[in-house]
Amino acid sequence: MKRVFSGVQPSGNLTIGNYLGALRQFTELQQDHECFFCVVDLHALTLPQEPDTLRAKTLEVAGLILAAGLDPKRIVLFVQSHVPAHAELCWLLNGVTYTGELSRMTQYKDKAKGRKVITAGLLNYPILMAADILLYRSDLVPVGADQKQHLELARDIAIRFNNRFGNTFVVPEPFIPKVGAKIAALDDPSKKMSKSDVAESYIALLDPPDVVAAKLGRAVTDSGREVRYDAKEKPGVSNLLTIYALCRGMSVKKAEADFAGLGYAVFKKTVAEAVNETLRPIQTRYREFTSSGAVRQVLVEGAGRAAEASSLVLRQVKEKMGLLV
Repeated sequence: MKRVFSGVQPSGNLTIGNYLGALRQFTELQQDHECFFCVVDLHALTLPQEPDTLRAKTLEVAGLILAAGLDPKRIVLFVQSHVPAHAELCWLLNGVTYTGELSRMTQYKDKAKGRKVITAGLLNYPILMAADILLYRSDLVPVGADQKQHLELARDIAIRFNNRFGNTFVVPEPFIPKVGAKIAALDDPSKKMSKSDVAESYIALLDPPDVVAAKLGRAVTDSGREVRYDAKEKPGVSNLLTIYALCRGMSVKKAEADFAGLGYAVFKKTVAEAVNETLRPIQTRYREFTSSGAVRQVLVEGAGRAAEASSLVLRQVKEKMGLLV
């Protein structure tokens, strides 16, 4: 089986966009792939974090990953900082990564813009991401369009290391779903829905039904009345149609037909119903996982399996770079 790796940051609230664009894809991948899924708490430290909040969010994200339908018997789920090999390989890969490559990263430029202090961690973020992926000889990496540049750097680092020290790393390929890879913000359909943005811009996986309905009721549409998919002329309506279609498991064309002749009020109400029906079982399973204490046990077992899987690669890297092991 091909191996899959993906990481989720424990900052902000996981959204319907995270579920439709990533977590739901993970539940399909686990059927016929060897999957490693990681709560990347070290990545979160590239920006200031409140310690108690970070710990709570790490458990919440792990719980939501399980609640989304991922089976701990099929996958390896763990916390990044629980496997020291991630930080160690990151440091080793610093020796084959160029500062020019890092400073050209679009996300680095965006996050550094306007900040009085820029940490070395923010600049080195892509190296840690490369370490996460390469440590497990990952074949496929589910990524959104905003992370594709980082994956390209991980590929470049792998190729560069292999050319210099001999074949060591698998060069990973991106896995980007054709539909739902980018769910837009409710208040600005020109931007991707982000869990770290203002609350009105996203639907959180743990939002109660009335909050979901209120947010969708205020979602940006346009001045017309026709419900149809046109990403250029009607981006807000198109975004809601995409969410509805993915929640209902139908094509966007079929979703359009469901709203023929109907106005925006009925449209938004029906989208809210579809979203709440999608979220209800996730929220129920989340409460079950968290109340039973099962999440921590899954993470402990996952860290052990991840440490075992990564130890061989780390040892080979150290030997090839001339370290005494």
